[in-house]
Amino acid sequence: MRTIRTESQVHSEFSLVLDPASYEPLPDDWLIGVTDVINSTAAIKSGRYEDVNYAGASIIAALGNAWGTFDFPFVFRGDGAAFALPPNGIMTATSVLRQVATFARTDLHLALRTGLMSVGEIRAGGRDVRIARYAASENATYAMFAGGGLKWAEQQIKKGRYLVKPGKYTTKPDLTGLTCEWTPFPSQQGEILSLLIEPSENTSTEVFAALARRVLAIFDAGPSRSHPVPKDIATPKDNDRYLDPKSWSEIVYNSDFRKYDDGLRLTLDSTLKQIEEVEAILLAAKSRGDINFGLHRQSHALMTCLVPSGRPDSHLHFLDGMDGGYTSAAEMMEASELPLVSSS
Repeated sequence: MRTIRTESQVHSEFSLVLDPASYEPLPDDWLIGVTDVINSTAAIKSGRYEDVNYAGASIIAALGNAWGTFDFPFVFRGDGAAFALPPNGIMTATSVLRQVATFARTDLHLALRTGLMSVGEIRAGGRDVRIARYAASENATYAMFAGGGLKWAEQQIKKGRYLVKPGKYTTKPDLTGLTCEWTPFPSQQGEILSLLIEPSENTSTEVFAALARRVLAIFDAGPSRSHPVPKDIATPKDNDRYLDPKSWSEIVYNSDFRKYDDGLRLTLDSTLKQIEEVEAILLAAKSRGDINFGLHRQSHALMTCLVPSGRPDSHLHFLDGMDGGYTSAAEMMEASELPLVSSS
């Protein structure tokens, strides 16, 4: 097994990952990989939200299985994912990116765009990649990303740069441990909210952190801190499956319902009052030019699970909204970034 050393301290309190001092830059020669499902909105509208999430998470499972460890920075983004590897991982990363793209096309009938570049290339483009580590529980640690580098990387591959071209002879990816075993979770509080908040170009980290803490405080004041995974055991797709309360409790704690990925990325079970209060705060901040944001409301949340075969205790659970989720929130954000046509 090849281990990857990331020197950043592990934080057990989520508010600490809002502090810029919690992040450390990755070396220039490290690699950043990005995937996203092309035309994911159309697939979701046709009811294929589980397939989109499965395709999005596939690179995480396949890369961890091929690399021999899941001890590398990665983030699930709904209709795609991003990861970081040291330079000696270039052959593995390239091969696995080709594998998951082929798998998405042949098995899921989805087009998965994949790209790979160095951190140095991202810095040359005016952005950075810094990471922190957040312990959702004793056994589940997620990477947090700052510096704008992942967003820049995604923009580049959508422009056709840094793409990983399909291979002529591609084997199937090893997706051992990647499952969608649970039926969608209905909201217990009002609505499942998918929320993306990003700082504007000239917004200081201190201003954004203060705003993020204010938003989180509103959601944290609700039952279960607005966690979308119910405390009661959900309904498995296989009705014969049994799960004891302790194991379900671990699933709840190991879920990525809030993360920092060049901004806040949240999947929450919220009351209408909480959503309206937060939206008013965000609209005011956007009018000041401090942030951009996108949100989407829906009735249910989805969970895609990753249970590493070597360390089943380190199971990870990726959350998204059922009816568009992060994809729809990102569309709202991108639409507001379009330049206005002058009437003069």
